[in-house]
Amino acid sequence: MKKKFLKFSIVLAACFSLTFCGSDNSSDTGGPNSEGSGKGGSMAVFAIKGNYLYTVDNQDLHVFQISNTNDPVKVNDVTIGRDIETIYSLGDLMFMGSRNGMFIYDVSNPENPKYLSQAEHFTACDPVVANEGYAYVTLHSNTGCGNNLNTLMVYDIADVKNPQLIHQRNLTYPRGLAIHENYLIICDDELKIFDATNPAEPVLVKSVNHKFKDVVIYNDIMYAFGEQKVTQFKWNAADFPNTLTAISDITY
Repeated sequence: MKKKFLKFSIVLAACFSLTFCGSDNSSDTGGPNSEGSGKGGSMAVFAIKGNYLYTVDNQDLHVFQISNTNDPVKVNDVTIGRDIETIYSLGDLMFMGSRNGMFIYDVSNPENPKYLSQAEHFTACDPVVANEGYAYVTLHSNTGCGNNLNTLMVYDIADVKNPQLIHQRNLTYPRGLAIHENYLIICDDELKIFDATNPAEPVLVKSVNHKFKDVVIYNDIMYAFGEQKVTQFKWNAADFPNTLTAISDITY
């Protein structure tokens, strides 16, 4: 039963990756593209990089070789810490969010993730996204997360071995988040859009009266995930925050 569930999860992850994917080349081998990586949300528990699937549980990072999705092979288990909740992929880096902090690992050797650094915080649930220079973390409280913290934290990761906290602000109940160009989108009590041209001082420029858990942007469409629906948004490239418009809802 466990093996069947694992295969199902990997096939689902591969399909998700091929739907939201930054691939440079196509492949007909039945597995994910060797250069592509899955476009997951900030609250995802798996990430795909090339022919490898990375998943997190409470304390470990698990690595699977998935060039053949019908016969996935576990190649490594790496103990990260306690209360690991999310994983986010950026190039050769993996960012893991836990209730106690953010962990950064190097996966340039895909079968042997290497610890680079961590940034600790008070106990709270912790989604994370990043770009080439900065990592954005939201902390939120609920019955299982410990402290009553609802906060955005911004880290300078120019030196990934020594992330530096450069900004912190209180929010209402932040969940997932995403980056689009110079904008940071956060699922709070509303969908909030910040101009993060200066990451040390993000400026709130737009609030949309919708509640979502997570958000993914791909190919000029924003997919916002709610309790029982996915809402798709479009916008005018010249004015992202002020032209963001819902175009459809998919219920489930």
